[in-house]
Amino acid sequence: MTALLRYRAALLVRSQRWLAPVLLYAAFVGIGVQAGQPVLDSLGYAAAGLLPVTAWLVQLCVDQESPAARTVTAAVVGSPRAHLASLLTGLGCAGLLGAAATLVVLLISGPTGNGTTVRVAPLPAGVAGLLATGCCALLGAAVGALCTRPLLLRRGWSLAATVLAALLAVVTSGSPANAAVTGLVTGARTGAVHLPVLPFLTAAALAAAAAALTCRLAPLRAE
Repeated sequence: MTALLRYRAALLVRSQRWLAPVLLYAAFVGIGVQAGQPVLDSLGYAAAGLLPVTAWLVQLCVDQESPAARTVTAAVVGSPRAHLASLLTGLGCAGLLGAAATLVVLLISGPTGNGTTVRVAPLPAGVAGLLATGCCALLGAAVGALCTRPLLLRRGWSLAATVLAALLAVVTSGSPANAAVTGLVTGARTGAVHLPVLPFLTAAALAAAAAALTCRLAPLRAE
């Protein structure tokens, strides 16, 4: 699996298809996060923007091989393992991107609440931001996995489903991503840091279920 992950990552890097989602996310964070703003608000903003970017990166990793190359890879390691490697590569890239954004936000944001003088400790805020970022990345990976091959083979339907599912995952009450981001924003009003542990675990379970389903279907719906 290690060699397969390196192979998937090398394909993504050499294709330069990662540039579009990475630059889009960098612009999103650069425009929305300003120096001196309340740290918890900024962390919530950065985490929410990572969800659709993760779905995009996962789909790029899943679809980056040609059908012929995909057939050869599946013959060597099996379709489920090859598909799982694609999902993990996309999630790993998004995780690194989110961790970097969280660090930047911690460095430039103000250590206070929103409209209050209550000081927010950097370490708990950083932990909460990383958990929220991980929650959004995991849920984005689930969205990306369910809205592309092998469940959706047509690019038009895949794109429409991804945009809609990512939007709902961010704004719908009860979504783990919404709960994590809302916890940060609510905490910014009082200066209290709420660790989104339960939303993170829920998102991890959903991502694992999505990966298990798509990996199981990968040999049945190979192109």
